[in-house]
Order: sequence, then structure tokens, then C-alpha cells
Amino acid sequence: MGAARIGRVGPEPRLSVVVLVYNEIDSIEPLQEELTGVLEGLDMSYEIVYIDDGSRDGSTEKMSQFATHDPHVRVVSFRRNFGQTAAVQAGIDNSRGEILIFMDGDMQNDPHDIPRLLAKIDEGYDVASGWRKSREDDPSRVLPSRIANWIIARIAGVPLHDFGCTLKAYRREVIEDVKLYGEMHRFIPVYASWVGARITELPVNHRRRAFGRSKYSLSRTSRVLLDLFTVKLLGSYSTKPIYFFGFAAFGLWALALLFAATVIIQKMLPPYPYAHNNPLLLLAVFLAIVGVQFILMGLLAELSIRTYHESQGKNVYVVREVIEGQEMGESRPSPRPAPRGGEGEAVRSHAK
Repeated sequence: MGAARIGRVGPEPRLSVVVLVYNEIDSIEPLQEELTGVLEGLDMSYEIVYIDDGSRDGSTEKMSQFATHDPHVRVVSFRRNFGQTAAVQAGIDNSRGEILIFMDGDMQNDPHDIPRLLAKIDEGYDVASGWRKSREDDPSRVLPSRIANWIIARIAGVPLHDFGCTLKAYRREVIEDVKLYGEMHRFIPVYASWVGARITELPVNHRRRAFGRSKYSLSRTSRVLLDLFTVKLLGSYSTKPIYFFGFAAFGLWALALLFAATVIIQKMLPPYPYAHNNPLLLLAVFLAIVGVQFILMGLLAELSIRTYHESQGKNVYVVREVIEGQEMGESRPSPRPAPRGGEGEAVRSHAK
């Protein structure tokens, strides 16, 4: 049975603030008041989208009351707890604004930082990422987080200090085709960089938790690092997997050649005590066979990738805009937006 949805009539808002909630009944009412006060002071249309990740403490009923009394509010409730990545994906899918801002429902993110994030978007950036420079969390969480963020920034090539901060602003066009799994929500800026998004970072206020307790554990750090390997592989080889498997095969063949040459040299030199019972020859043959298997896996991966892109009608490039020429005497046509899922060049650039 599908989820019940309430349709809306009226123009789409320019801004969607997506609030992720899981058992935050004590926090969401003061957050709603504070958030509404900030958004009412902005000169733009907005909506507040609460994503209820299977709360069992009455948060769902409280948020439903918000939607009853405030036409700016909509609530998406999960049947059970699916985790933060699923909640972020639901926020992308169920919001309507051309600008999306995500924040947690525990009041640690400050709504008063929203105008600063929007100012960066107005400057021309596609992603404005919050940085909890003065983080109000237990040191046992802060240190592993900083190490993980340093590793992610170096491997992913996106120079951010705080991938885990939920408070971020995005232009919809750079994330609307993202599909998230595992703990991938923190890598959305990396996904955005693949389509040429301009990314910046700014320090944001991080408040000590006033109610309840954190839902996160240290085991999440290890899962994040495993997901990082997946992201790196997808980013570097998603359209050319034969390169990944081919480079691995060449490395194995080089080792096999080295071991085989060692065995040959040993047999040519003065009597070597193990020349007739040398495991290096067997190892060389084994590595050569594994190298062939890697090449075959790369070819299979190439076939799978080509089938995926062609069956889904996906292109391997993204267009920002198309500007057409004009005939003499004709009025200048306005640049037309890129088709969704579109075509064209993607240039990666990051804020310094």
C-alpha cells in the first residue's frame, strides 16, 4: 500500500528548509517557532519540510499540528526508522524549492545561519556548506570526526572541513538526480562536484544539545570510511571501469614478470639451493592468471555500465545552459535552461 499524500495547490516556493527529525519531541516546537521567525524575515517564498524518520515519542503528532496551522509546513513520516541518509533522500524527493537547506531537528543547528547560507548561494555558489568550527559535542565524537573529515577531503578532492554538518544549502539542479545509499548523505557535496558545482564553506553556530541525547555512535565513522571507498570508485571510474580493473591487472602482471625473471636469473647463476623448488614461479603464474581475470571483470563492468546508461537514457555529461545565436534583426533569445538529466560540459571548481 502506498503512502498517503496531501496534494498542494499554488506556486512552488523558492526555498525549501528540510528538517530531519527522529524522536525530538522536546526540540521541534521551539525549533518551529525560531525557524518560522527567521524565514518570515526573508524576502522569498518558502516551505518547511519535516522528515520524520520513524519517531516513536510523539514527534509525529506534534509536527502534524504544525502542518494543520501553518500552510508553509509539510510532514513526511516514515513507517519505521530508516536512517539519516534515507531521510535526506526523502527531503530531496518531497521538497519543491529551487534552493534546499537541510538541518537537524535537535536545535544544534542555528536557523539564524540560514540567511548567511542564502547569501552565498546568491553570490553564485551552488553549494554552501556549514562548518561547525566551534563544535559543542563530546570530545570522543569530535576527534574521530575531524580525522574522518580530513581523510574524506583528501581522497574526494573537495576541500571541506565538515562533511558531517547537516546544515547545508544546495541549488536543486545539482542534487536532484542524486540517489543516496548507506551513509552517503554526507558525500552530497562530492556528488555535486561531479557535475561542476561551485562549492564554498562558512563557519556556522553549533549549539549544545538542550534536549535528549545524540543518536550517533562511533561505529558510524568506520561505515563512513567504507562508503568513501565506494564514492571514490564511482567518481573516478563510474563511466570507465575497465581503467580500474586494467590498472590492477597491469600491476599484477608486472609482479608476475618480476617473479618470473627472478626465477630465471636464479637458475642461470651458480647453484642456488632452492632453484628447483622455488615458490616464486608458482606465484608468478598465479598473479598472471588473476590479472587476466581482472581484465575480464573490467570488460563485464564496461558492458554493465553501457547497458545502464543506455537503458536509463542517461548522458555522461551535464549542461548548465544553452545559448543560441540570432539572425540579424531578430530579438535576442533568452538562454534556455538545460534539459533535466541533460547534456554539455561540467567543470569542477571549488571555493578557496
